[in-house]
Amino acid sequence: MGRYTAAVCRLCRRSGEKLMLKGSRCLTPKCAMDRQGKPPGQQLRRRRRVSDRGLQLREKQKARNTYGMMERQFRQLFAQAERQSGITGENLLVLLERRLDNVIYRLGFADSRSQARQLVQHGHIMLNGRKTDIPSCLVKEGDTINWREGSTKTEYYKQLLQSIESKSVLSWLSLDRQNLVGQVLSLPTSDDIDAKFEGKTIVEYYSR
Repeated sequence: MGRYTAAVCRLCRRSGEKLMLKGSRCLTPKCAMDRQGKPPGQQLRRRRRVSDRGLQLREKQKARNTYGMMERQFRQLFAQAERQSGITGENLLVLLERRLDNVIYRLGFADSRSQARQLVQHGHIMLNGRKTDIPSCLVKEGDTINWREGSTKTEYYKQLLQSIESKSVLSWLSLDRQNLVGQVLSLPTSDDIDAKFEGKTIVEYYSR
């Protein structure tokens, strides 16, 4: 499967805001958005007015880059959101939040979604007692996420036990900080998620 291999800080600069793609580094003076607030590439002396289509594309790219997805995968998830009852934009946001790599990030097991995706792909994570290496699988209410027994001996896990106390967890998740076991208490709603993009605008983009 294809993946983005260029500097992720360029994605934040292109969107015009921090997408927290590098975790805690984004909160330090090393953040490219703080050092270079301008979009990448050659700068025009006179800014062009962004069209409605351009604004829709920007919102879609912002959502896709935030969750680290390629276009084809994102489009398939949008189609799934369309098939569900309710508001498509809200359905899309909930489906994005239910991805396993995002849940790992929300539980505080990783500093960024890309790091969470790597943890899953390397087989460190157990979902309902079974090892899984698919970051895109969707969690359900009542699902339990914990670490593989062999992974609890790693240096990363030991450091995580010390730093997990300072991390907060969203209301739709619970976390046993001593054993690093997370559980999905309920499916997230749009009110539970602080989204940096407009789901309605993404729907408008794909509706044309």
